[in-house]
Amino acid sequence: MHSSGARSTRLGRLAVLACALAAAAVALPAQGNGYWHTSGSQILDASGRPVRIAGISWFGFETSDQIVHGLWNQDYHHILHTIKDSGFNTIRIPFSNQMVESPIVPPLDKAPGHINSDLVSLTSLEIMDRIVAAAGTEGLKVILDDHRSEAGDSNQHSGLWYTARYPEKSWIADWRAMVSRYKTYTDPDGNPIVIGVDLRNEPFLMSDGQPTGSCWTGDTTVGGCPVTDTAHNWPAAAQRGAAAVLDVNSNLLIFVEGVDCYNGNCNWQGGNLQGAGPYPVELPFANHLVYSAHDYGPSVSTQPWFNASTTPDVLEQHWMRNWAYLVQQNTAPVWLGEFGTTANDRDVQSTTPGSQGQWFSTLLAFLRAQPRVNWAYWAVNSEDATGLLAHNYEPPSRTSLKLEQLATIQFPLNPAAVDVAQATSPAQPDAPPPSKPSHDSDFIVLGGGMTLTLAALFISQRAQTGRGK
Repeated sequence: MHSSGARSTRLGRLAVLACALAAAAVALPAQGNGYWHTSGSQILDASGRPVRIAGISWFGFETSDQIVHGLWNQDYHHILHTIKDSGFNTIRIPFSNQMVESPIVPPLDKAPGHINSDLVSLTSLEIMDRIVAAAGTEGLKVILDDHRSEAGDSNQHSGLWYTARYPEKSWIADWRAMVSRYKTYTDPDGNPIVIGVDLRNEPFLMSDGQPTGSCWTGDTTVGGCPVTDTAHNWPAAAQRGAAAVLDVNSNLLIFVEGVDCYNGNCNWQGGNLQGAGPYPVELPFANHLVYSAHDYGPSVSTQPWFNASTTPDVLEQHWMRNWAYLVQQNTAPVWLGEFGTTANDRDVQSTTPGSQGQWFSTLLAFLRAQPRVNWAYWAVNSEDATGLLAHNYEPPSRTSLKLEQLATIQFPLNPAAVDVAQATSPAQPDAPPPSKPSHDSDFIVLGGGMTLTLAALFISQRAQTGRGK
């Protein structure tokens, strides 16, 4: 049995602790602050805390329209808010070299209801400026993606990172220009908005059935793909491009995609990183490299691993062999930069071997089990078969099974709730990102990744006001 004086002293100490923790939480920067860097197979923020890119692509700047799609349907602030409200933390923005060098003025004055009137008469680059700045206002990060050389749809048909009209020197010069352009763009808290660059979308070897595209060092089917083959060796080109980017802004993450084939083993274009283990990309600065892969289901194209005998184990072995081994071996972070499915429930979840639903549900289960793998869904655009947004770029249905499943792998940058011990201890490379608190959780987020239990706050209030016993 304790005296009332001892109880009062104990409550007072708890109140002091609660106040001290609250003050410390306010002082700590939010999770995801500053520029990001890598450690082993994880991405860390400027404070050394693990972050997970949970992104989505918004395409259009790379097409002949030279503008992200949907701006004839919705205000761009509305679209960005929907992205954030749907749980994503990063936007991947594709562009073309043609847009960088010869931006047009998209005819937004013809948009119904004069939406996005502040973008009328602006060039494509100036519109991108507005999109990037508004994304930062929403608390979203941006990864710029050199999707193709000439403006157009899909990836570059040749599988290379350059064309006759836009040779490698143009590719490098355009990257320097884009990185310089957005180097000073910050969100309301002073954090950089653009945190990385995807050097080239989907380089690949096999073009029209011939191995004339991009190869990875060591590929025995093309004579070892030596680094001296500057016209085809993609890792060496990536190193040259990365050096130019980091010369302008040494803080950025550099995303290097895979190819399609290596030693006769073929995968999706951009999805094969088997050569990255024995022949890694080497950057002029350590702790900036992130490998990127793309993966799709049978609705995009039938592949040998989609058949009547396909099991989740078969799919997981396929991903592990092609890109996830880099995470398992703690070699480097991996970003699954593209994947997607329709909103049809059977294409989201199914047990039918070789089906789209089996592929997607197994992939999400794999990503849940591999929290160090970063990702970006394809795409926001409602006109795409796999688009997140509903018709006319309206928000997706809250009952959408696809959105519900994506929510299981999302990662809120601010404010993920963790206990005080975790918040004040060094980040562990193998530690999964903290989970989002449920609505009936008994703790509240103070900021900077720190929490106090409601009980502690209640005790604090009672001790400070002298109410109750």
